[in-house]
Amino acid sequence: MQQPSPLRPLVLIAIGFTVLAWASAFIVIRGVAPEIGGGALALGRLLVGVVALGVLVLVTRGWVRPTRREWLLLVLYGLAWFGAYNVALNLSEHTLDAGTTAMIVNIGPILIAIGAGVLLGEGVPRWLAIGAGVAFSGVVLIGLGVGVLNEGGHVDVAGVLWALLAAVTYAAGVLAQKPVVARIPPVQVTFLGCAIGAIACLPFAGQLITETASASPAAVWGVVYLGVVPTALAFTTWGYALARVPAGQLGVSTYIVPPLAILAGWVVFQEAPGVLALVGGALCLTGVALSRRRTRVPEPVAAVE
Repeated sequence: MQQPSPLRPLVLIAIGFTVLAWASAFIVIRGVAPEIGGGALALGRLLVGVVALGVLVLVTRGWVRPTRREWLLLVLYGLAWFGAYNVALNLSEHTLDAGTTAMIVNIGPILIAIGAGVLLGEGVPRWLAIGAGVAFSGVVLIGLGVGVLNEGGHVDVAGVLWALLAAVTYAAGVLAQKPVVARIPPVQVTFLGCAIGAIACLPFAGQLITETASASPAAVWGVVYLGVVPTALAFTTWGYALARVPAGQLGVSTYIVPPLAILAGWVVFQEAPGVLALVGGALCLTGVALSRRRTRVPEPVAAVE
């Protein structure tokens, strides 16, 4: 069973950038959603990401030939996290606000921690389990504070289901990615995953062309931003961190995303969080801190002659 180990400054920077970029993605998607549909937005974002990542791959010049098993994992990674996740996330934000969507999606780290413990042999250290539980309780409080109910008092079932699907595919993508980044450079892994996801989303090409032609410049630039920052750069920094941190431990760090998304939604869309949401955000941060604690191993008692 792996215990959390001290993180190097570059790993901390990579995690911090990833979290900020992904939190901003919920806000940009929410803003672009009225003009560009879920599938079209996913394809546009991935096409931009493929171009940006292609440049990074050429600059790094560290191409490694994947094995047959790695190709299978890369296909699963690309279809799950880049293809299905992006479409489901975009569709959920057509009916749910950014903060609520971020909270539902961020049950993903719980699924990652369980999957990593069972499938990747990482185990579930005591403090990781405690931190995940505290952070998850924070997510629940945020959900109660922001509210998943619409004005009519009915649960938006479609939006919730799309967000849950995004959480499941997000977890599946991380678990498929983890064994691959152990040998293949993160930039290459991200590039291949993004390209596979873009190919899977090609059926939305007609919708993308039509809606982009009539979209505002702000919406188009939003697609470009999503492709460059939260996709090309943030997925690369995530892969860099994932190669150096256990998947379950790293997944818990994304519990910081919902509080950030709520704060940004408050500023941009005037979605003011309630007291419960603020308390939940504090619990999320506390859970992340607890997950980083190390279980003290008792020192062996010296033998007495």
